[in-house]
Amino acid sequence: MTDQFTRLIAALADRYAITEEIGAGGMATVYLAQDLKHHRQVAVKVLRPELASVLGAERFLKEIEVTANLQHPHIVALFDSGEADTFLILCHAIRGGRVAARPFEPGAAAAD
Repeated sequence: MTDQFTRLIAALADRYAITEEIGAGGMATVYLAQDLKHHRQVAVKVLRPELASVLGAERFLKEIEVTANLQHPHIVALFDSGEADTFLILCHAIRGGRVAARPFEPGAAAAD
């Protein structure tokens, strides 16, 4: 367990219990967590700290702003956002692989 992961767990401990890493990409790592207040699973997208310092936070903050204002049955809703050594986005957790890899079904909701 890395120091960054340990700090993330500690920073979110009052609201979210991180259970596992479910994905990683060029800009962020995504963890599965339990929302302790609302008793639901959430995905926690954590910007890589080295990217925040190189690119600046503006790109991730814009993603938070745009995502928070989107409302569509095929777009995962943003529940929360914040900072814990780096920037975080918390949204509905979708199990079963990448959303983009799922077949499109008109009228079907994206969430499980």
